[in-house]
Amino acid sequence: MLYDLNLAWSPGTSPAEVEKTLRFAKTLGYDVVALNHTVTADKIPNNPQPIPNPIPQLTPPPSSYPSYPAGSSGPATNLSIKTTTASKNIGDTRLPTCLRRATVMVTDPTTTNYRLPDIARSYDMLAVRPTTDKAFSWACLSTTDPPALISLDLTAYMNYHIHHRTAMAAVNRGTRFEICYSQAIGAPGPDAQRLRANFIANVLGLIRATKGRGIIVSSEARSALGLRGPADVVNLMAIWGLGPEKGMEALSNGARAVVVNEGIKRRSFRGVVDIVKPAPPPPGGIPGEAEREENMKNKQNQNKQKGNRQQANQQQGQKRKNEQDAAGGGGQGEGGQMSKRQAKRMKKEGLQGGSAAAG
Repeated sequence: MLYDLNLAWSPGTSPAEVEKTLRFAKTLGYDVVALNHTVTADKIPNNPQPIPNPIPQLTPPPSSYPSYPAGSSGPATNLSIKTTTASKNIGDTRLPTCLRRATVMVTDPTTTNYRLPDIARSYDMLAVRPTTDKAFSWACLSTTDPPALISLDLTAYMNYHIHHRTAMAAVNRGTRFEICYSQAIGAPGPDAQRLRANFIANVLGLIRATKGRGIIVSSEARSALGLRGPADVVNLMAIWGLGPEKGMEALSNGARAVVVNEGIKRRSFRGVVDIVKPAPPPPGGIPGEAEREENMKNKQNQNKQKGNRQQANQQQGQKRKNEQDAAGGGGQGEGGQMSKRQAKRMKKEGLQGGSAAAG
């Protein structure tokens, strides 16, 4: 399965435009996408109220995204409730599976409460976009719960370097770095060349710092024109320094790991203990199950017969030994073997008897 975990969405986006983009993504081969809502600090309420999720729920969650079992309690997310914003497109096979994602713009984490746990409970996926050096270090090292993604604006000039230790510490915590190729190919205005140069330089720095590990690739497309096919994306990433194997992994297995981990966080107990239901057996039974049971019974019978034979042989050997001891007095009877001590004693007695007879 192929994933695109960043399709830009805003409250002003028309449903027709969203549907057009989703259909084109499905045509290109993407099976799971995420509608991304960018949240700034001024839009986060200070009162301890649940943060609303304005993104409509268009399709059911993917099979790789664990859902809450029936009757269990859990945070209200895309998985556990049926929102009133669900459209008539639910179950449409012409649309990819849609998740709802929030990207929080982080500038100064020391003075602003971004309420990341509350936002994570309202959305299916949480990403942060740091804009300063302190915000980047905080997102990599100091968050209570590591975010699923760190999505950088790679077209902006960065006045800091991405260090290897900082980046790999974030990867080891379970966070992935996101590269959005639409930032380069869709850069508008007269500064497009400069923005594209910044993007390439920042991508090279990110790949150098992470050594190609912990990276996923998304589009951040605002319309269908910003999407590209998977083969084109892999070729672009190969030009920008990410090998074809890692480029394809960034679209498939790497992105799937993010989706599955976010689902487990929202379903399991404290993100650690999860209950997995076994698959029910097919109506006709498991193929070959009767043969396996028959073979197991035959093997058990063979082992039992072998044990009985060994026990009978041991009893017979013990009985023969007891009979020999009783008949020969420890080897002195007929047919029994004589020990050396007994032979010497008998020889000595014979010599003494012979000398007495001679005297």
